[in-house]
Amino acid sequence: MRPLFRAPQQPAVWRPSRRILLGAAAATALGGAALSPLPAFAAGRPRPMTSAPAGLPSDAQVTQQVHAEFLHGWHGYTAKAWGHDEVRPVSGTHNDFFAAGKTFGLSMVEALDTLFLMGEDRELARCCDWIERHFDPVQDADVHVFEAVIRLVGGLLAGYLATGRRKLLAVCREFTDHLLPAFTTSPTGIPYTHVNLRTGAVSGSDVPLAEVGTNIMEFGLLSKLTGDRRYFDASLRAYQAVIAKRSSLDLLGTSIDAETGRWTDPDSTAPNPPVDSFYEYLWGGYALLGDARLRDWYRTLTRAILRHQSDTSTGHLWFRQVDPTTGAPIGTSQSELASFYAGLLGKGGDLRDGAAYYRSWTAALDRYPVLPEGLDYRTLEATDKGNQLRPEYANSAFDLWRLTHDAFYKRTAYQYFTAMRDNLRVPGGYTIATDVTTRPMGRGDLLPAYWFAENYKYLYLMFSGTRRFDYRNGYLSTEGKVLRGLRRT
Repeated sequence: MRPLFRAPQQPAVWRPSRRILLGAAAATALGGAALSPLPAFAAGRPRPMTSAPAGLPSDAQVTQQVHAEFLHGWHGYTAKAWGHDEVRPVSGTHNDFFAAGKTFGLSMVEALDTLFLMGEDRELARCCDWIERHFDPVQDADVHVFEAVIRLVGGLLAGYLATGRRKLLAVCREFTDHLLPAFTTSPTGIPYTHVNLRTGAVSGSDVPLAEVGTNIMEFGLLSKLTGDRRYFDASLRAYQAVIAKRSSLDLLGTSIDAETGRWTDPDSTAPNPPVDSFYEYLWGGYALLGDARLRDWYRTLTRAILRHQSDTSTGHLWFRQVDPTTGAPIGTSQSELASFYAGLLGKGGDLRDGAAYYRSWTAALDRYPVLPEGLDYRTLEATDKGNQLRPEYANSAFDLWRLTHDAFYKRTAYQYFTAMRDNLRVPGGYTIATDVTTRPMGRGDLLPAYWFAENYKYLYLMFSGTRRFDYRNGYLSTEGKVLRGLRRT
């Protein structure tokens, strides 16, 4: 492909970020030879297995179960929180994700392409009708730019690709135009974390790394669909500003000042949040848009992470936190959000380490049926005992299964599914956990909107073999939005 010129939000619920050339000499230095991509995803639509792996129902049975559980959550939302961002299924109330008293119909936007893939066309049309009539892209609200891009911009784009309804693309473009001041008013190009949609006022100059770069897939696709380069150019400029700040070991810090370009937290904490999807979108941007600069940056930074942060001292592959200038270890924490990295390594050409990291998380899943938010990987002791209905383990299962068709990934994905169903299902849908180490598990009262975009979409795609998805060329964002590969025919 030619290169393309979270009631007041509860901080614990919001998902922290899991996304001009430097010059000929720099480009050459960044273009190393390792980490060649794997040949391709399995050709065509995978055929359902004639017999299930040991201990696993048939593909058709799992597909039916996953579909039914998705609809259980969906009907809980539509019954109690329709038109609002999120449902609180235990109390039967709603949650405003971005700003108190403001709604963007977030769960609807997040669900669009999942409803399409599952053949829920009537519900999909109902959501599109609401968005076209009620979605307000110029509300007087300070929105979190990172979340707005991966959830709303990505969701509207995927909804447009699923339905062809031009109004969704028009709304998406207008909304993105009101996010752009976060990028264009920054002296470095690194986006501010928040922007007021109505006034364009920006705030938040201390920017986590993931929030710098987790936009190039959505912005690049929007540029491609509209012919307007501004979105892609803004995103690329932000990436370039950070890549230029890498250490002599080719490691990056954790957060950076948008106004000075100086690291505010220089430690290298990949693949943990809040840096996670910065790396994911380098490879994803290359895969979706064909820009080789993104691929070369991904390879350079990934080689450095594998060289300086890999730790196999426990018999499993984990990633320690290090000083970026010396590589000296400074921490052994691992966030559940980092489990996405197994699939990313596989997609980026390192299937061996991707599979090893996935097995590390599978060991944790064997210990905690529902993964805790954080671990000390030396002991697997939970450092944060909650669970926010995270999708990252299922995401990696889907990515690695798609690369290998190894039944191990289906078995472990089904293990993840049944544990969620057995522990976090409530009459009004699904809800977050406050403590995964207790029996019964402590429960909260929120179904995050990303549940409709991610968790069961990955599972459905693994088991259904749906004709509505291109298994060879399809590509999903960090928020599970299908940005390439939806088949309306």
